[in-house]
Amino acid sequence: MKALLLAAALLAVAHGATAQTAPSAAEVAAYDGLHRAAYLGDLDAIRSLIAAGADLDARDDNGRTPAHVAAFASNDAALAALAADGADMNALDDQVYDVLTIAAVANDPDLVSLALRLGNRPDLITSIYDGTALIAAAHLGHQDVVRRLIAGGAPLDHVNNLGWTALIEAVILGDGGPDHIETVRALVEAGADRTLTDRDGVTPLQHAEARGYDKIAAILRAG
Repeated sequence: MKALLLAAALLAVAHGATAQTAPSAAEVAAYDGLHRAAYLGDLDAIRSLIAAGADLDARDDNGRTPAHVAAFASNDAALAALAADGADMNALDDQVYDVLTIAAVANDPDLVSLALRLGNRPDLITSIYDGTALIAAAHLGHQDVVRRLIAGGAPLDHVNNLGWTALIEAVILGDGGPDHIETVRALVEAGADRTLTDRDGVTPLQHAEARGYDKIAAILRAG
């Protein structure tokens, strides 16, 4: 079991090393057109540029569209304006992130709800780990985001290319604290499959017990 704990710790570091990257200060300074307007939340400029024929889904050097940039900047109104004129809400940047996963990782529940209303699919496969917005939020213990994604129809038992579900990630990449406890509770109450194991055949409950996460283990036992 010690080997499992070490492996999970190393993979947690790997997750952090390849996390989504917001536009840098240099990138923002170089933005023009819709990317700049989206970052600034300049609705008048967005409308004028769209009326002039600007490409709603133009890409920056890292594959981000204006919608991605609006999401990174938490500019809800700008995102809504872009979507209203047909921006692709399911576009993926070069790191394989969509607006919904950007919002989930940022722990921005209102932006998550907005993205869902604007047509961002909760079942979209995102990140280099072939995960979902729900897996990302569960990993980080973003309990309110998790509940909103569940309510929006996110698949509970998607297995990423590491062999982990949202429930497994909430345990093995979490800290066992209040946010991850409530994340596990939300997933279990929604019907997440507690019997799905990782590639080594270890269940979420066994992982919780190995880490001494007593409250999480109790939720998993009660189911």
